[in-house]
Amino acid sequence: MHIMTMSVKASSRAVHLCILWLLISTVLLQLTDGFVWKKPKYPKPHWKKVLYFHDILYNGKNAKNATSTIVAAPQGANLTSLTDDNHFGDLAVFDDPITLDNNMHSPPVGRAQGFYLYDMKNTFSAWLGFTFVLNSTDHRGTITFAGADPILTKYRDISVVGGTGDFLMARGIATISTDAYEGDVYFRLRVNITLYECYHCLYSLSATDDSA
Repeated sequence: MHIMTMSVKASSRAVHLCILWLLISTVLLQLTDGFVWKKPKYPKPHWKKVLYFHDILYNGKNAKNATSTIVAAPQGANLTSLTDDNHFGDLAVFDDPITLDNNMHSPPVGRAQGFYLYDMKNTFSAWLGFTFVLNSTDHRGTITFAGADPILTKYRDISVVGGTGDFLMARGIATISTDAYEGDVYFRLRVNITLYECYHCLYSLSATDDSA
């Protein structure tokens, strides 16, 4: 009888342990499932805007209208025309007008100032570093951009790395696309700016611009 009692108690204890293990496993599975499948929350943009800038490269004959010029080139090349082989090694600085639409003759709202460097020998690509200097009734300040520009890709993302004035401490992404290209003399870029961080944007600028 004593042996049977011990056997019953052992069986009962085993059942209790199994039930406890099942409960703990169920809770852990629910917690794990919620953690793994929970949709990540991405920050909402503070400000969005589409702008255009227009670049006219100096070719030795258009000094009056040119807004960019080659300042460095491979040995043996000249500074009034881009080299062959995807322009590899050419460095140009620019001071281009910025407009709200793609019409070069529209009133400028600022200047795009910086440089582009053709940095790949086997394909058409550049590295950009420039600042939008905005000075209009709507916006005053600067937005600075940097990043690789694989020109043959339709849409390219570069980083917004800083800003001043209305765009103090700006951080975000700019999606650029070639809106027009006329040989090696003229091109127009469409710049779709999305700021995820911007100190003054939280207080003085609308979150989404109508033209974005």
